[in-house]
Amino acid sequence: MNPNGSAELNDGHRIPVLGFGTFAPEEVPKSLVKEATKIAIGAGFRHIDSAYFYQNEEEVGLAIRSKIADGTVKREDIFYTSKLPSICHRPELVQPCLEESLKKLQLDYVDLYLIHFPVSLKPGNGLHPTDENGQLLFDTVDLRDTWEAMEKCKDAGLAKSIGVSNFNRRQLEMILNKPGLKYKPVCNQVECHPYLNQSKLLDYCKSKDIVLVAYGALGSQRCKPWINENAPYLLEDPVLCAMAEKHKQTAALISLRYLLQRGIVTLAKSFNEKRIKENMKVFEFQLSAEDMAVIDSLNKNYRYAPADFTAAHPDYPYSDEY
Repeated sequence: MNPNGSAELNDGHRIPVLGFGTFAPEEVPKSLVKEATKIAIGAGFRHIDSAYFYQNEEEVGLAIRSKIADGTVKREDIFYTSKLPSICHRPELVQPCLEESLKKLQLDYVDLYLIHFPVSLKPGNGLHPTDENGQLLFDTVDLRDTWEAMEKCKDAGLAKSIGVSNFNRRQLEMILNKPGLKYKPVCNQVECHPYLNQSKLLDYCKSKDIVLVAYGALGSQRCKPWINENAPYLLEDPVLCAMAEKHKQTAALISLRYLLQRGIVTLAKSFNEKRIKENMKVFEFQLSAEDMAVIDSLNKNYRYAPADFTAAHPDYPYSDEY
């Protein structure tokens, strides 16, 4: 992994090691997402991460295209990730869903397309299909069939690379051991930060030449129903704050640097112009082996986004150790 540039994926493409995350709670106006994405590209971010589920791909697409139009970047400079929602796991829905994202983005292809979450939901009734009692409507889909449909999207040139998100080791193995596998997942995007350092999953992914991509790298925004409101604030951790002081950096930069130095592609999310620009400074300093060991010791397998409302589904990923 080139520390300040990109990492090679197992299909030969490259992914910038620092990405800009675009998920925002419903109360954040979509126009803010568009402006923040433009600021991020202007500040040097070349990896933009979004998803069908975020319902902001039109705005993100406008931001990317405006920075292409003003000469800041060319399309091939931008690495754009989208994700397949849980309501589209049935194989016949995969490509039409990606085509819908591309239409919203007004782009010809995405650089990376991920299965967003392994739990399948019933299609045809919004992103959160529920019954009359408000219970989620689960679907039963073999994720290996979903993966075959993802492979076809790559063959069709609609996605340069394909991967997964929120998969545990067992679910990755199921894909890797699939008879007739054409393409391995290039990455697994998961929650990862000093309180959930994912060391076992990271070792496993490295052994299979799968890149680990971190979301929630700075802890997480308090957005219902995803995040426990009593969750600890990662960036107020005294150990991180002391290290930030020592290096004359912010606690956010210490957390990002820690992940990057472990060979993890890392998404940084902020809609604040000063912080977006500040996050690019992660390449300007290094943590020592001692610093890394100290941050390792903060791990408590604490998950900000356990998605426990999907825990009754057999493909719920977080019941396994990793």
